[in-house]
Amino acid sequence: MFGEMCICALIPSPRIETRTRLVLVIHRIEERKPTNTGRLATECLANSSVVVRGHEGAPTPRFEIDPATRPLFLFPYEGATPLDRIEPSDRPTVLIVPDGNWRQASKVRKRVAGLADVPCVTLPAGEPSEYAIRTEAHDTGLATMEAIARAMGLLEGNHVRVALEAVFRAMVERTLRARRGVVDLPLRAGRPDTPERRHGPQ
Repeated sequence: MFGEMCICALIPSPRIETRTRLVLVIHRIEERKPTNTGRLATECLANSSVVVRGHEGAPTPRFEIDPATRPLFLFPYEGATPLDRIEPSDRPTVLIVPDGNWRQASKVRKRVAGLADVPCVTLPAGEPSEYAIRTEAHDTGLATMEAIARAMGLLEGNHVRVALEAVFRAMVERTLRARRGVVDLPLRAGRPDTPERRHGPQ
């Protein structure tokens, strides 16, 4: 039944604790899409928040940087430093991730005051995207949740990446099945009792 397609039970409870804080900066149009994955990532991570931008006539408030933290902006701009080359810091990291289509995400640093001077980082080369729901604008593009999972894997440990990717894969599989009307076959991804799920935080 279609209830089998819901992934609510797969969202970690309690949510995953991380020292790194995730700040998702999402375009208002993207926020309303059921296929959005950035919001799903914030549902999984306890230390996260969401900033919605792009409201007509309502500028996004300035992003205030806490000097006790190390902010990093995740987007593959030219000259961005690969995240695996970032030196460790005593300050907790604030990972700022733009969410939207490629064009929307690329404008976030200029459109949101306070972000222009935040160091920009990118992910090292890795596996191609598994996001079969929507077409990526670039061959190396990733769904927002995939990018967050890989970044958190580098910053927090692979167990965080594994836990996030389990939920992501379940969301992709179940969305595709619902679109095709295939609801009566065993689901492969993201069962709470699968080995993939058990590798996440307990």
